[in-house]
Amino acid sequence: MYKRLSITVSGLILLVGVLVGIKALQFQTMFAAGAAMTMPPEPVTTAAVRAEAWAPTIDSIGSLAAVQGVDVAAELDGKIVRIAFEPGTTVKAGDLLVQQDTSTEEAQLRAAEASVALARINLNRARELIAQSTISQSELDAADAQSKQTVAQADNIRATIAKKTIRAPFGGRLGIRLVNLGQSLKSGDPIVSLQALDPIFANFLLPQQRLPDLARGLVVRVTSDGLAPDQVIEGRITAISPDVDSATRNVRVQATLANASEQLHPGMFVNLSVVLPTTEHVLVIPATAVLYAPYGDSVFVVEEKKETASGAAGKVVRQQIVRLGERRGDFVVVNSGLKAGETVVTTGVFKLRNGIAVTVDNRLAPDAQLAPHPSDT
Repeated sequence: MYKRLSITVSGLILLVGVLVGIKALQFQTMFAAGAAMTMPPEPVTTAAVRAEAWAPTIDSIGSLAAVQGVDVAAELDGKIVRIAFEPGTTVKAGDLLVQQDTSTEEAQLRAAEASVALARINLNRARELIAQSTISQSELDAADAQSKQTVAQADNIRATIAKKTIRAPFGGRLGIRLVNLGQSLKSGDPIVSLQALDPIFANFLLPQQRLPDLARGLVVRVTSDGLAPDQVIEGRITAISPDVDSATRNVRVQATLANASEQLHPGMFVNLSVVLPTTEHVLVIPATAVLYAPYGDSVFVVEEKKETASGAAGKVVRQQIVRLGERRGDFVVVNSGLKAGETVVTTGVFKLRNGIAVTVDNRLAPDAQLAPHPSDT
């Protein structure tokens, strides 16, 4: 019985040894295959580092203001008897907007004009009599004063009628009507907004260290989400505030823009770029080539490399830390880390690592532009 048990145990030990040997051989074969295996090249798109001349700009945000804008309001109390404008239309300086009731003033004016006529007759008669030495000089002076007083009274009534005849103080576009026919207005009650839209002001702030770069006449480019995506309106700096805000250390700047189509409106938010009268030579790459990271931004540079075993030529990538500058459109300036003519990977940089093989396929490369016009904005 003990002999049979020992044979059984010996068989089991032999079986386990065979299994362990087979598994070890499998692992050895797998490790050898893994060491000999090479990863296939990663397909990428590329672009060359370009040297360009850019006009430097100072960017800011601002808002638009009318060159002339006012809420037309009543100067005197009175009831509206006529509304002579349509909301949203364009008017010229002096066009009638609202007529208040002037029937009382017109009656007073007729009486005043009659007094003026009588006073002038008395003055002329007094001048004839003084020439004949029939009246004294004091009586002539009294007649002259009476004539001037009646003229002043008539002019005062005419001024009241003119104030109740509300006209456009300047040409521009009207807003929404705020009054109704028959409404009794109080002094200061708003009637309608009137804005002169062409030209229009763009007001913005710049830090005080930019003061040496600013001058009247510099070109300002304006974009806004209220305009077409590819639309840029140009104007020029027309005023620079002589004082700097002591709280923010910013200086207020004003540009004037042509607005014949009236696409720009007071109060709109706009993006502005002041174009400086100098030119900078910069190196640019597509912004999609940059791998942003907390420790520093980097790109992958494509280089030629020959395999030591076969001698075949291939392409590998080298990760390069870069220092970036201004971004404009789809491009970004590289201040250091690259040279003109080098080739960088433009898509899929997040899946790359230093030294891996790549193949270049630019058939689906993105078309980077300085002034992109996205169709789905």
